Amino acid sequence: MPADTHVLAEAPPASARNASIVNLGCKVNQAEMEAAARLFRARGVRLVRPSDPADVVLVNTCTVTGVADEKSRAAVRRARRASPDAEILVTGCSVQVAPEMFAAVDPTARLLPNDAKGGLVAELERLVGLDDRDARTAEPLPTLTGAEPVTAVAVEGADDERASIERTRAFVKVQDGCSFYCTYCIIPRARGAERSLPPDAILADVRRALAEGHREIVLTGINVGTYDGGWSERGFRGSHVRSALTLAGLIRRLLAETDIERIRLSSIEPQHVDDALLDTWRASDGRCLPHFHLPLQSADDGVLRRMGRRYTSAEYAATVGRIRTAVRGAAVHADVIVGFPTEDETAFEATVDFVRELEFDGLHVFRYSQRPGTAATRMAGHVDERVKKRRAARLLELGAAARARRVTTRRGGRAFVLLETPLPDGRWLGHAEDDMLVAVMPRPDDPPSLENALADVTVVDADPAVLGRAVGRIDDLRLASRRLPRRLAMVGA
Repeated sequence: MPADTHVLAEAPPASARNASIVNLGCKVNQAEMEAAARLFRARGVRLVRPSDPADVVLVNTCTVTGVADEKSRAAVRRARRASPDAEILVTGCSVQVAPEMFAAVDPTARLLPNDAKGGLVAELERLVGLDDRDARTAEPLPTLTGAEPVTAVAVEGADDERASIERTRAFVKVQDGCSFYCTYCIIPRARGAERSLPPDAILADVRRALAEGHREIVLTGINVGTYDGGWSERGFRGSHVRSALTLAGLIRRLLAETDIERIRLSSIEPQHVDDALLDTWRASDGRCLPHFHLPLQSADDGVLRRMGRRYTSAEYAATVGRIRTAVRGAAVHADVIVGFPTEDETAFEATVDFVRELEFDGLHVFRYSQRPGTAATRMAGHVDERVKKRRAARLLELGAAARARRVTTRRGGRAFVLLETPLPDGRWLGHAEDDMLVAVMPRPDDPPSLENALADVTVVDADPAVLGRAVGRIDDLRLASRRLPRRLAMVGA
């Protein structure tokens, strides 16, 4: 990276009184920024909304699409307008890929790319004005592994309420980076090669989440299925011949060595769903939740090859079948990219037919976006934007139907719901074990706050107010043993 784009001043600033955080992108970004928010809070720095003036502003950027890059740069501009005199620190994937763009947007901003993110905690300490003596006597610093609740960022095309209700679940980062180099994806360049956190560090984060009152953790990473405990012998196309610890082995340790009640995976590549992982789910007595998010991207094998994906559509379908056979009531969600170069109408219709046939329980839809330096930008057969929008709209309709169908299939059955937030009409909203959103009305003798309670619920019907949301009736309730930390003043842009 050019030296003149990485600007970190030598002289420490005056002690910061307040700070704000703007976060864009994936669950890994969110987990890292929650750890930064915890540092601010521990140092007595008040967190304010990004629209309010602040002494320090931390912007964590995303580069997964061209739109994400534009939003990242716009976030820096907004931060400078809101806080003209602030120290603005910009980090994350977009800075890693194109630091010169941010230097042009705000020449006074301090740029910290991902390959220097190990120094983020030290830089934040400097920005909040601790001298060497303060740093030696302060409480231990939080890691950037991220055992914290997060505010979710809505996925493009996923029109639901998750962006406003994520609080009770703790996202625990177990892995970072990716070595797969799919031809459309810039993340390996932005995040680096795959690497795993030590299992003891992950166990410490889970125990911290438990101590704060969390009852569910979500294991997250850029390519979580490559988790290897810190060492692996690589085989064909990046597969692991041997490793210090597999993802299934890590989860078995979490089950055996902690009292966490619910474990969920954020997303996993289909080829990583092996028998050991499914055996772990079966043996967990319900603590591993029946919800699997498997990126599909396309169901046309020619498109999959050109994407650099590591499975065929038949292999993907077989994995879904194995999940549904092994894990009772499992919900399977998928990601699809429309408009990849050479995706003609025949290839797109193959994806539509595949989505209908597999009857997914949720679908996230993305339009292909050219990313600089990726192989797909050099391919022939780029698809017109109007065609991409039309194809995305068709798949979004199928996704909406999938969410509605899931509610219908669960009508009259039981759901175990982690209650998270009150609704204006007096009901409480939360996630069932299969990730379905369920709204329930408290019973007359229930306490005023049901936050973080686990409710045994009968699914009564679909909620007419929100597509894909269920209405439930509380049959039994297990209240939380302690209050969660207060909601942090952080937004996802």
